Amino acid sequence: MSDTQPPSIADKSSFVNRNFGGKPRMLDGQTILVTGGTGSFGRRFVRRLLDDCEPRRLVVFSRDEQKHYDMSQELAGHPRFGALRFFIGDVRDVSRLEMAFSGVDIVIHAAAMKHVPISEYNPFECVHTNVMGAENVVRAALRANVKRVLALSTDKAANPINLYGASKLASDKIFVAGNNLSPVGRTRFSVVRYGNVVGSRGSVVPYFQRLLREGSDHLPITDPRMTRFWITLGQGVDFVLSCLEIMHGGEIFVPKIPSMRITDLAKALAPALPHKIIGIRPGEKLHETMISIDDARNTIELDDRFIIEPAFAFWDRKPYLESGARNVAEGFSYSSDSNSEWVSGDDLLAMLAG
Repeated sequence: MSDTQPPSIADKSSFVNRNFGGKPRMLDGQTILVTGGTGSFGRRFVRRLLDDCEPRRLVVFSRDEQKHYDMSQELAGHPRFGALRFFIGDVRDVSRLEMAFSGVDIVIHAAAMKHVPISEYNPFECVHTNVMGAENVVRAALRANVKRVLALSTDKAANPINLYGASKLASDKIFVAGNNLSPVGRTRFSVVRYGNVVGSRGSVVPYFQRLLREGSDHLPITDPRMTRFWITLGQGVDFVLSCLEIMHGGEIFVPKIPSMRITDLAKALAPALPHKIIGIRPGEKLHETMISIDDARNTIELDDRFIIEPAFAFWDRKPYLESGARNVAEGFSYSSDSNSEWVSGDDLLAMLAG
């Protein structure tokens, strides 16, 4: 698709109510740990498990003492609050991870440095958290005999041009390769890769909303051609839970989600406000890709997701094929500018309201 020809944005309101899975009954009676558990995803994930499951223990692992306290106060009245454990720790500290993973069945790895400009300016810190932290999680999970580890990734890990994306690509490779270090039937590692989460910290939506509250007379746009993938926080949690149930180990799961131009997003939030073009920031792309043409050779699809398969001798795609999976088309890539599904302004407002 040409950058000069805007895509036709169809009404895709069905996406607003899309559900990637039902109640995850497999988690009942299990001990689950979430790294980065006090972040946007972690808080929603923990709340979902408390509401819909009966975990034996639910461990929130994070280095931020104040967020631990705030989260504990927020959930103190929940009938399953007794299952919660708040564990101060950093993924850079493998000995602390090993202690936290003792007796844990399932790990969701959500801890990461996520801000592109901050990672560009602080490369050592980004690598220590996102790359070495991933290695530490794999080592600790293997030593503790954790059953399943599912790591959260980002669209920026595909064909990365910034350090954040490159560090998450390295992280993805580490988790996929972790399966080679584990005997078959022991610890399994897989990855979930998705796009921008509507309204999460660090996304453009709360930034625009803050500018509007402060009475700004314009909204800054880096480039009018820019597009991004979008998913709601609740849908992200649902997708992670559904992948956790079907994972064999080594897959990179990618949800089928819509795209939106940043200019259309700005118009939806403030229809009458003009835009000011400020230029692309360091390390920023015009469009994001979640599956490259090269990855597509190892990619199959289901109705609601793509699965990038690992190049393992033990890998067997038969269970997925029996569930209706099929190869993607020759020359396929999954990019935010050539996506077949787009978010309308009304959809965006509905996603924010949800």
